[in-house]
Amino acid sequence: MHLPAATAAMDFSQNSLFGYMEDLQELTIIERPVRRSLKTPEEIERLTVDEDLSDIERAVYLLSAGQDIQGTSVIANLPYLMRQNPTETLRRVLPQVREVLHVAGVEMQLTAAVSFLTILQEESVSIHAYAHSFLQIILLHVEHRDAGVSNAWLETLLSVIEVLPKETLRHEILNPLVSKAQLSQTVQSRLVSCKILGKLANKFDSLTIKREILPLVKSLCQDVEYEVRACMCRQLENIAQGIGTELTKTVVLPELIELSRDEGSSVRLAAFETLVNLLDIFDTDDRSQTVLPLVKSFCEKSFKADESILVSLSFHLGKLCHGLYGIFTPDQHLRFLEFYKKLCTLGLQQENGHNENQTPPQILDQEKKYTSVRKNCAYNFPAMIVFVDPKNFHLELYSTFFCLCHDPEVPVRYTIAICFYEVSKLLNSGVYLIHKELITLLQDESLEVLDALIDHLPEILELMSTGGESSTKENKLSSLPDLIPALTAAEQRAAASLKWRTHEKLLHKYACLPHIISSDQIYYRFLQRMFTIMMTINVLPVQKAASRTLCIFLRFNRKQEQRHEVIQKLIEQLGQGKSYWNRLRFLDTCEFIIEMFSKSFFCKYFFLPTIELTHDPVANVRMKLCYLLPKVKSTLKIPADKHLLQQLEMCVRKLLCQEKDKDVLAIVKKTVLELDRMEMSMDAFQKKFYEKDLLDQEKEREELLLLEMEQLEKEKQQNDGRPVNDKVFDKKRRDTKTLSNLSKSISIPGSSSAIPSTSKEIKKSKLIRSQSFNSQSFHSKYSNMEKCASKSSATGCTLPVSGLTKSSVFSLTDESFRTRNASSLPASFSHTSLTSTSRGTGNSADSKNNGSKDSQPRKATLKSRKSNP
Repeated sequence: MHLPAATAAMDFSQNSLFGYMEDLQELTIIERPVRRSLKTPEEIERLTVDEDLSDIERAVYLLSAGQDIQGTSVIANLPYLMRQNPTETLRRVLPQVREVLHVAGVEMQLTAAVSFLTILQEESVSIHAYAHSFLQIILLHVEHRDAGVSNAWLETLLSVIEVLPKETLRHEILNPLVSKAQLSQTVQSRLVSCKILGKLANKFDSLTIKREILPLVKSLCQDVEYEVRACMCRQLENIAQGIGTELTKTVVLPELIELSRDEGSSVRLAAFETLVNLLDIFDTDDRSQTVLPLVKSFCEKSFKADESILVSLSFHLGKLCHGLYGIFTPDQHLRFLEFYKKLCTLGLQQENGHNENQTPPQILDQEKKYTSVRKNCAYNFPAMIVFVDPKNFHLELYSTFFCLCHDPEVPVRYTIAICFYEVSKLLNSGVYLIHKELITLLQDESLEVLDALIDHLPEILELMSTGGESSTKENKLSSLPDLIPALTAAEQRAAASLKWRTHEKLLHKYACLPHIISSDQIYYRFLQRMFTIMMTINVLPVQKAASRTLCIFLRFNRKQEQRHEVIQKLIEQLGQGKSYWNRLRFLDTCEFIIEMFSKSFFCKYFFLPTIELTHDPVANVRMKLCYLLPKVKSTLKIPADKHLLQQLEMCVRKLLCQEKDKDVLAIVKKTVLELDRMEMSMDAFQKKFYEKDLLDQEKEREELLLLEMEQLEKEKQQNDGRPVNDKVFDKKRRDTKTLSNLSKSISIPGSSSAIPSTSKEIKKSKLIRSQSFNSQSFHSKYSNMEKCASKSSATGCTLPVSGLTKSSVFSLTDESFRTRNASSLPASFSHTSLTSTSRGTGNSADSKNNGSKDSQPRKATLKSRKSNP
């Protein structure tokens, strides 16, 4: 008999058998903790609590007879007990807590410190009751032997000091502090005393501080332990704020001078940082005669000291420059600037590209500190521009800025990207000097750098387009030949990554482009990309951001032919798309169009394609449409749009009668009630709709003005440059310029300027946003414009729209623009039918049985898909 191949391959040697035995022993060891974790009946009995006990009784029982984990749970719930029954909690539970904390472990101590602080913040009892019941417990554990526990109780005590009355502070805290700050006490006790003194300095008058607190401060500043001296030195800033300028000069400053010469590097560092923070208190003489020599000496010795001193020095450099501005002599100014430049390149002179596995840990740690130094220098770069004067930027700091933008470490480039907007504002007319660095950061391989830069991208591009030496906008923009490739590459890099939030933010910021580059550039380089994102990217927030930005691009597009094509694509590729997902995005786009365009525009081009989706075979699409219908109805005006209202009512009635999906039917019923309650807007102005009608009128006027300017420009060029209606043309051009200035206020999601503070400001911002136009020059190539309107029958819910011509779009006259026929649709509609049979009028019940997103409808929740974070 032959063994199976697997059995024959087994090794039954002695070594192999020993290996199997060891594996079995390991499995036994793994199982042991599982067995031990099981509770015995006796343990379960001890952990069981009578369910009939009240919260207070249960807490008392668990604290007195329970295990540590149960006691910790009771202490964690102490704020809840104080809210429910403060009297009983203070009388019965708190004494038990006090007893338990004497022998409690670290976890219970930390939980108690947090609970006591929470009770203080929630003001469950009066401050007098809190001081009487809790203060002594806090003071008892502040000097706990565990440093973490001691710090937790100290934080609670410092918060309590903020609200305690002066008499309580004097008797309960200040008087005992005199003995606890003596050298005979432990180091931990003296460290706690330093922090308490810093907090008490703001609670008493200057006379009390001088008589009772300052002697303790001086004693601790001269303590034998460097840790205590450094801790007290960091509290001198709080002491100075409490005693005033005069006492600071006579008491605090001499102590700082002495501590700045201390043998301990941490003490000298604390003295330097405190001096920098107190610069505003000192007068010019003190700064020039006392502070400046100390700073100079500290900087000169910093390269010979520990790298951590360089990290702190580089971080406080900007504040130091601001505080000592105007005191430096020209030679000192130059030396300080050279010192800053040296810090900006610290560590870059060493050979890079080494293997981290072969590099000693101390070298790696040193390189991390050098990176922190350069990061801090990038953080302080705007302050250094003020220090050298923006006029001297190119000569003094441009090379340093170039190095920071090209730094090999991401944190450095990330920080300079955050500061880029501030740098641009400071340079003002000299912003053209950093055009190349903007392109460099846009093309950075790290998405973190790009994310930091695009936070203020609209403002930066605005400065780039209006600043510089040139007097005309075209010349300024021509100095950015790589801007558009850099922007498109940045978007594609963000799209290819998993960081969809960066991609969404970037698409929102692209809404500023109509004010920066020409309409043709947007059309050929960005607009089609928005369509691609909407139809291919599977992240819903990204798709919505692309949809909104596309609508803004359409809003400011200056060529009628291009507008026709965009509208045609929106309806054919989204509204009539095979994928239900595309049809859902069409409804999102319609919502943005209602927000940005006039009512006339929506009714003319998107009203019929929108309500036609009431026949959609997918329940989700019909459901989303139902939510949109109130906004769709708000675009109608009576009596001009009475026929459109009739078609809307007919479609809703058909939905109500024929809808078989229970979820959609429930939404339809709610929508019908909302539609019935809506008041219709009239052609004439009404008081209740005055502001909305005024806003819509401005939008409509801008759309008409855009068309008229295009026609006048076209006629002017067709007559070989001979002036035609010069007065009219100049007037329109002035109107366009005026609207151009207002157009820059259009809201861009994510920017702080787009959030008005009051309802009036919201209305005002909407009005200003609606008056937006770009002031760029018109292009010479235009298509012929005709005036025509086609009519379609409005019988039933099937809407045939055959026989439409190209001339039905964007008529130039007021009358044809405001006359909204039921079938006034783009030219593309002449080749396609909007009847529901174009995708098949399938039954909603049948559609639920399909699962494909592209060709087979499915039912899902209205929220669709959530994007992966």
